Amino acid sequence: QVQLVESGGGLVQAGGSLRLSCAASGRTFSTDAMGWFRQAPGKEREFVAAISWSRNSTRYADSVKGRFTISRGNAKNTVYLQMISLKPEDTAVYYCAARGGSFLSAVRGQYDYWGQGTQVTVSS
Repeated sequence: QVQLVESGGGLVQAGGSLRLSCAASGRTFSTDAMGWFRQAPGKEREFVAAISWSRNSTRYADSVKGRFTISRGNAKNTVYLQMISLKPEDTAVYYCAARGGSFLSAVRGQYDYWGQGTQVTVSS
């Protein structure tokens, strides 16, 4: 099993920045791709960004390109999501996810492990 714990969410004004962290523990050797998803009230959970440990490749949703950056820590246990120029429509619960294999899937069902989520609220 892999445990994922997100942190760093909060309330920020439009145009502001936040950095989310995801700490992984357990059988992290069984995972390669790490992703961030988000879910706004009344909406489906949607893909935000993903990164591969082995390839250090990244993938982003069109809605966040140029504003969000996914990165990894030196050890294979932390992933970050730096968010700048935040908009009210970025308001959501943000979830960290992990999957085996290096393919940077944008499909929720292809991720094996999930964190509990952290709330990000952007005020206008």
